[in-house]
Amino acid sequence: MAQLFRDLSLGHSKRESTPSPPLKIMPPKKPPTLPADDLPSPLGQLSTNLSDSELALTAYEIFVAACRTSSGKPLSSSIANSVSNSHSGSPSQNSVGGIQRSITSTAASKVKKAFGLKSPGSGSKKSPGSGSGLGKVKRPLTVGELMRSQMRVSEGMDSRVRRALLRISAGQVGRRIESVVVPLELMQQLKASDFTDQQEYDEWQKRTLKVLEAGLILHPYIPLDKSNSAGQRLRQIIHGALDRPIETGKNNESMQVLRSAVMTLANRSYDGSLTDSCHWADGIPLNLRLYEMLLQSCFDVNDESSIIDDFDELMEQIKKTWGILGLNQTYHNLCFTWVLFHRFVATGQMDLELLSDADGQLAEVAKDAKTTKDSEYSKILSSTLTSILGWAEKRLLAYHETFDRGNVETMEGIVSLGVAAAKILLEDVSTEYRRRRKTEVNVARERIETYIRSSLRTAFAQIMEKADSSRRASRNQPNALPLLAILAKDVGSLAMNEKLVFSPILKRWHPLAAGLAVATLHACYGNEMKQFIAGITELTPDAVQVLRAADQLEKDLVQIAVEDSVDSDDGGKAVIREMPPYEAEGAIANLVKIWIKTRIDRLKDWVDRNLQQELWSPQANQEGYAPSSVEVLRIINETLDAFFQLPIPMHPALLPDVMHGLDRCLQYYVAKAKSGCGSRNTFIPTMPALTRCTIGSKFQGFGKKKEKSPNPQKRNSQVATNGDSSFGVPQLCVRMNTLQWILGEFDVLEKRIITLLRNSESAREEDFSNGLASKFELSSAACLEGIQQLCEAAAYRIVFHDLSHVLWDSLYVGDPSSSRIDPFLQELERNLMFISDNVNEKIRTRIITEIMRASFDGLLFVLLAGGPSRAFSKKDSQIIEDDFKFLKELFWANGDGLPSEIIDKFATTLRSILPLFRTDTDNLIEQFRRLTLETYKSSARSRIPLPPTSGQWSPTEPNTLLRVLCHRNDESASKFLKKTYDLPKKL
Repeated sequence: MAQLFRDLSLGHSKRESTPSPPLKIMPPKKPPTLPADDLPSPLGQLSTNLSDSELALTAYEIFVAACRTSSGKPLSSSIANSVSNSHSGSPSQNSVGGIQRSITSTAASKVKKAFGLKSPGSGSKKSPGSGSGLGKVKRPLTVGELMRSQMRVSEGMDSRVRRALLRISAGQVGRRIESVVVPLELMQQLKASDFTDQQEYDEWQKRTLKVLEAGLILHPYIPLDKSNSAGQRLRQIIHGALDRPIETGKNNESMQVLRSAVMTLANRSYDGSLTDSCHWADGIPLNLRLYEMLLQSCFDVNDESSIIDDFDELMEQIKKTWGILGLNQTYHNLCFTWVLFHRFVATGQMDLELLSDADGQLAEVAKDAKTTKDSEYSKILSSTLTSILGWAEKRLLAYHETFDRGNVETMEGIVSLGVAAAKILLEDVSTEYRRRRKTEVNVARERIETYIRSSLRTAFAQIMEKADSSRRASRNQPNALPLLAILAKDVGSLAMNEKLVFSPILKRWHPLAAGLAVATLHACYGNEMKQFIAGITELTPDAVQVLRAADQLEKDLVQIAVEDSVDSDDGGKAVIREMPPYEAEGAIANLVKIWIKTRIDRLKDWVDRNLQQELWSPQANQEGYAPSSVEVLRIINETLDAFFQLPIPMHPALLPDVMHGLDRCLQYYVAKAKSGCGSRNTFIPTMPALTRCTIGSKFQGFGKKKEKSPNPQKRNSQVATNGDSSFGVPQLCVRMNTLQWILGEFDVLEKRIITLLRNSESAREEDFSNGLASKFELSSAACLEGIQQLCEAAAYRIVFHDLSHVLWDSLYVGDPSSSRIDPFLQELERNLMFISDNVNEKIRTRIITEIMRASFDGLLFVLLAGGPSRAFSKKDSQIIEDDFKFLKELFWANGDGLPSEIIDKFATTLRSILPLFRTDTDNLIEQFRRLTLETYKSSARSRIPLPPTSGQWSPTEPNTLLRVLCHRNDESASKFLKKTYDLPKKL
């Protein structure tokens, strides 16, 4: 045993094996304070106040005790250095063996290659284990020297520990180091005289006693009952030593009591018996914290992110402490993962190789986690992974704040580390996962989805705040963008940056990373859009700008999602389903429709107000149409201009709505323009009741002044009187001209709409191929119908109302030969002249035709419904036929009037009925009887039914024949009517 510990001094000078003179040695430097204090060690916190430097010294003592002879082994790098130096000087005897060993050693570390561990670069500061310092720093030649230098243990302390261990081995030959309580034996061997001064010795003893307390009482390998007598004694001794140092002489009573208590506690076993093995540094977390100190020695002291060149040799010796610390490869993998990760964090997170090393080591931990059933290990594993995952997720849940193009590679490493930690925690630590194992859980995808959603929501909130600040700053500037328009632009930039920078990395774990990202942004912006759309009630430039920006943003986001989903199983349908449309175009369309309705309602109100004031005066303008029509078309043009000036992308789509509204407005104008003017039936008098003639009555008044008909027939009550100037014939002409002028303007208006449509930004060729969208169909039809109705109303007004005094009141009253049609023709001609002069030439023929038809109807009405004041003998038929001829000639006007074809067409009915007036009475009665019986299916013996008035005059129609008989100045006719129907002679 003594020989073993003598070998520990290999690499030291001989005089170091004898007591050193009291030199003033600088106290050991504290390990560098790393800027990761906010990342507490998950390996456990000690219940005693042992500092890191005290733990480091204890770890070093364990290392020296555990390594025994091997710490004197020459380093590969020192051998290589010896080879180099042999060219300039004679090699020493020891270096010859080093040269021999260099033949079989490798220049690079196998373990470092396996994990990609980095050695200090040529430009970095050289550590004691990584090269010569131009003579200023003594290069370590052995593993022991390297470890002392790495752990910053002074040469004096190192020498004291080695001498003490040498004396311990001399007194306990044959004992394994695992059966030795190293701190107890060091207290026994080292005296105050071995230290520079009493204070240094007292501090060293207190530290040693705290280590014994930590390993045997506070964190024992086997749980300790508080009532344990040995534990109570040891606690008393330790607390007493804090006030007065213990005398450590071999035969000192206090030392014997201390030894007894320590060994009783160290030799305990789970079954209560005492064993030769000592458990004093293998309780969790003390052993893990000590091992952590040893592992940290593998980093270059001058380049804290680099592994030393002699990593293999040093790690080989460090692993020899496992026996004392109660560790194994599984615990080593976990501790080393933490140390690598912590070093990456502490050194500013700049060294990607360290991050990669930690990730690689974590892969080993993942293998261990699946096979290890140790409950204590599981607790430390859970704590370590939770700490790593917590640190990683603090950055990944808002990765836009932490990473950019410049350090995105770091993000990839952190994501890999975080996902690996999460996977181990869920699959190998979580009991919940084991219970639900049948359910497939893709940990990586779930974590990446969480990171993407969380980070983008955070980023969205930040750019929204930024957009708000930008809007407030530019509030007083012209053409300042509204908030959501600015936000849409920023979100688009964020989405593109996500696609180019972060998604390629995250796609390694989530195949739809970009799609998921844009779906998240789509939802965030969509929430703002819902509130915006709910709050807008009218079409404003700001509203349109926001809605158009939202529409463009949505198209960009969907495009990214579609491109990202090309290779996915469902073609990206799941992602697209997460992006319900903003309906920005729909919102714009709804606002435009509200705008259209407002304009149309306003125009309709205008029509109501102005048509009430419209005089329809022929003197209003030379063209003879109403000023209101000019104004209404002007407003329609202004509305169209305003519509096409709206900053919207859908003019062609919404044009039908505008056209429909304007068309309905014009239709309304036309309806109002013709309302109240009457129609054919308005002016035709009510037919008097059927009577029979008084024979010879028309000769009784011969030579006397003709009396006025005692019972003039009442005309329809709807007929407007001459007192209402807005419905006279001149006014009706203006109304007709107005509708004709509007009808003529449609072509100009529709061509203008096509031009406006062609100049709109969203126009397409197919928008012009179907011209229906630009047509005023309703109002055009209304104009044609209105013109026809007004022509008819004017015609029947002239004939039955204005000329009633020469037609209804006097024509054929009394003696037909003395009350012929000439007065009527004269008045009618004057009216025709007026019409020709005041009506638009395009409708002149139509209205004259209607006047002709009304005249023919008027003549028929006089002949068939003239009442008891009119009676015709057979010889009067020639007078009637001549008058009918004169009436037709008036409209033919020697070929300058209506075409003969039109005259003949409308004269057909009257021409077919006139022959009845020259037919014998008996023949008329026979025809009437036969037609009536045939029509109403009556037998010859039954009473002949009274045929109703149909108004459809015809020589074969029973009522027409009956009316001819009623006006026949003949005894036979009178008797037949008296006998058959008992008709009166007068009303």
